[in-house]
Amino acid sequence: IPAEEMSSVIVPEKPSSNTMGPKEVNVLLFRQVELILVKEQNGVQFTSTTLVTPAAPQTSRSGEEERETWGKKIDFLLSVIGFAVDLANVWRFPYLCYKNGGGAFLVPYLFFMLIAGMPLFYMELALGQYNREGAAGVWKICPIFKGVGFTVILISLYVGFYYNVIISWALFYLFSSFTWELPWVHCNNTWNSPNCSDWADNNTVSDIYTATPAQEYFERGVLHIQDSNGIDDLGRPRWQLTACLAVVIVLLYFCLWKGVKTSGKVVWITATMPYLVLTVLLLRGVTLPGAIDGIKAYLSVDFLRLCDAKVWIEAATQICFSLGVGFGVLIAFSSYNKFSNNCYRDAIITSSINSLTSFFSGFVVFSFLGYMSHKHNVALDKVARDGAGLVFVIYPEAIATLPGSSVWAVIFFIMLLTLGIDSAMGGMESVITGLIDEFKFLHKHRELFTLFIVVSTFLISLFCVTSGGMYVFTLLDHFAAGTSILFGVLIEAIGIAWFYGVDRFSDDIKEMIGHRPGRYWRLCWKFVSPCFLLVSHNIHKQGKTIKKNISHWISIAFPLTMK
Repeated sequence: IPAEEMSSVIVPEKPSSNTMGPKEVNVLLFRQVELILVKEQNGVQFTSTTLVTPAAPQTSRSGEEERETWGKKIDFLLSVIGFAVDLANVWRFPYLCYKNGGGAFLVPYLFFMLIAGMPLFYMELALGQYNREGAAGVWKICPIFKGVGFTVILISLYVGFYYNVIISWALFYLFSSFTWELPWVHCNNTWNSPNCSDWADNNTVSDIYTATPAQEYFERGVLHIQDSNGIDDLGRPRWQLTACLAVVIVLLYFCLWKGVKTSGKVVWITATMPYLVLTVLLLRGVTLPGAIDGIKAYLSVDFLRLCDAKVWIEAATQICFSLGVGFGVLIAFSSYNKFSNNCYRDAIITSSINSLTSFFSGFVVFSFLGYMSHKHNVALDKVARDGAGLVFVIYPEAIATLPGSSVWAVIFFIMLLTLGIDSAMGGMESVITGLIDEFKFLHKHRELFTLFIVVSTFLISLFCVTSGGMYVFTLLDHFAAGTSILFGVLIEAIGIAWFYGVDRFSDDIKEMIGHRPGRYWRLCWKFVSPCFLLVSHNIHKQGKTIKKNISHWISIAFPLTMK
């Protein structure tokens, strides 16, 4: 090797030194020196020196450390689907469809889905993904609307106070199902009143002064509402429901304490289990006598009902609440997406699955309602109802008449439990993400902060598991997500479309997915959706007085108690 070339590859030995200046320290901190022995030739050792610069931590567009992301894309999709598909898909939509013209109800429902549901769903996913913040932090794009962010966080927290109680009811029923004979079959229990009467033992099923064993089990055996004289006489928390509520809170904590890395794995069970159970129940339901008549009643088309404004109003209201916009959950979930994720495709897929699930569950519900109508030889409208009365009274009563009823009861209440858990997880994640993104010091203490949130929720929820807790539950249910959520989404849509600007928002989306939203989406965001929300808000606000709403709800759920 020529001497001049050799001098460039031979590394001379340098005397060691115990002192290093600041410059040398920085070099050692940020560079790693690798000395690789090549070979020895002609008595000379050749070495090559490689300077390796370690990868710098990933940073976001704003220069901050990169945000945690979902482990897999499917984790995000299942989380959104699990949140949007909740108990209302089973106990609300099928009854609305039956009551408002059957298949004809799908016309206003799909219409409002296209002009408002999907655009708002898409808007929230894009908003969270681009800004990588929770419901409050995303409003750095227009700080004057930051109050809207805190509003939706408060609403999600508020809903959690009573939504977890519904899950605890399902858990109570689940534990009660592990017996040879279900406790809501007969009237010979300690909680039954003289008014209790089996369907088969009387022909006056429409008599408001009689109650079935399943009805009394829910009202008197589970809730113990007979021990309270009103909201001013709540009594102490029932230890059985308190224990079930505590189990629910513990489950929520361990699903959420590590962030989306843990919750994204839990939804593989909680989001998929309901579909498996619904399919099994449908296969069993269609084999029952009278099931086909129930399904026919569910799908019967009465286009004359479309002339009734109430049908359109109920379709609009169902769209507003079924997709879960306005709770900050979609913003929180999408904020953990990769920046280049196709949020447009996600919005179409998840919102469509939510609506299809609602429609599919109707077949399951009405196959069993048709069976109940046939078994007791009464009109279908005598057994059809929505709300808690459907899943905690009518359905358990139908299951109790089947061979192997305990097994079917366990399957059904596991489905209710999983439907509720992932929706409750979404609401809690909205609160936790929204606050720790706003108050950065909480990032280092997420586990403790999550514990604080779930324990606080548990303590306030104790009011709902007292003997008079149903009165508190009804008040929370009425005020938590009614007019307030519609108003919050309305201001959110106005803030994005008119203050931040549809064009600027469209440029943000192009930066993420490579193309701007079509004119249809921009028109919906700027004009159609805000008008829809404004009309829906006014209708919901002026529909009924508070007193009439509460009395009507309680009289449906507890007709005997009211009488």
